[in-house]
Amino acid sequence: MATRWWRWLRCYFSGPAARSSGPGCGDRAGPPGPRATSDGRTTQMPYFNLVKNLTSAFPNVHSISWFHHKTPSVCCCSKTQSGEKYTDPFKLGWRDLKGLYEDIRKELLISTTELKEMSEYYFDGKGKAFRPIIVVLMARACNIHHNNSRDMQASQRSIALIAEMIHTASLVHDDVIDDASSRRGKHTVNKIWGEKKAVLAGDLILSAASIALARIGNTTVISILTQVIEDLVRGEFLQLGSKENENERFAHYLEKTFKKTASLIANSCKAVSVLGCPDPVVHEIAYQYGKNVGIAFQLIDDVLDFTSCSDQMGKPTSADLKLGLATGPVLFACQQFPEMNAMIMRRFSLPGDVDRARQYVLQSDGVQQTTYLAQRYCHEAVREISKLRQSPERDALIQLSEIVLARDK
Repeated sequence: MATRWWRWLRCYFSGPAARSSGPGCGDRAGPPGPRATSDGRTTQMPYFNLVKNLTSAFPNVHSISWFHHKTPSVCCCSKTQSGEKYTDPFKLGWRDLKGLYEDIRKELLISTTELKEMSEYYFDGKGKAFRPIIVVLMARACNIHHNNSRDMQASQRSIALIAEMIHTASLVHDDVIDDASSRRGKHTVNKIWGEKKAVLAGDLILSAASIALARIGNTTVISILTQVIEDLVRGEFLQLGSKENENERFAHYLEKTFKKTASLIANSCKAVSVLGCPDPVVHEIAYQYGKNVGIAFQLIDDVLDFTSCSDQMGKPTSADLKLGLATGPVLFACQQFPEMNAMIMRRFSLPGDVDRARQYVLQSDGVQQTTYLAQRYCHEAVREISKLRQSPERDALIQLSEIVLARDK
């Protein structure tokens, strides 16, 4: 049965041809593959249908046990059609992001000195700007694909600013919920100004992002990015809860990961594609790329919580365990060390739980299996974005998926 699960997963991630034929991909029972549209194209099964089927199609199987076998490393490298070397995605993206943080601070029109300091605190130019980079690269890739336009609309660049503002507001709120004391190598807003004022600062950043979004004037785009805010809230609620049923835990974890991290990237990519191209097929490509890269980004972040040091991360490691969270490495590890299930259910609250759980993870292949899963998501992201016409920006997005996997902070 585990082999059957694994064959289906490989088929799902390998593309329409593999999912419709080949060993283990035929008429066997299991989650449905792609749906055919009226013109013969195939579309990817919606993400939450995938999550649902991962835990419901085979109710008697542990939801992640099929990963536990020797798996070769997967590389999602893909050469450009021209065979040229990839362009540095950050160097390429920053051409459109000059003055990013100055422009964001202009959106935060605040007269109160203290509130201004709090709201601008993380817009200091020291962040990775990962989300804005993806957004502007996707905008140009979609524009070139549509009509070979080498220009980017001002409204598309605005989406990059809005995405960074929504992300930063979520960080301020998360730090309050988690009672975090450090982020990006410095004290958090709540640590300096207190929880109540930090909540208000996060709210203000969100309101400024909403005003900027309204100015774009496209109701479809407004609806797309409003979904992100709803997902962030729902994702936080998912993180506050846990599943007693071991079979449901991994689906719960992936759904939380999508809502808290990947939804913003996926929907921001979709928003700029809507502004630059009328083809819904392109909108879906942009969304799927952002979704898969976003999930992979968080999976690697969860790995780094066990493998990186505090100085590299800019925040304490093992933070998730201390918050009572069972991330990918933990969920994989408990397949080898079932005694971890009790710790998961009590959210690592007893003395010694955090240290013991960390040791179990490091003794297991949980880190490797989570990394492998991230590779599979990046592979799917590359498969999606490769459907667009070749361009430096498209190739930079392919390279960005490699950077996600290789990062150490």
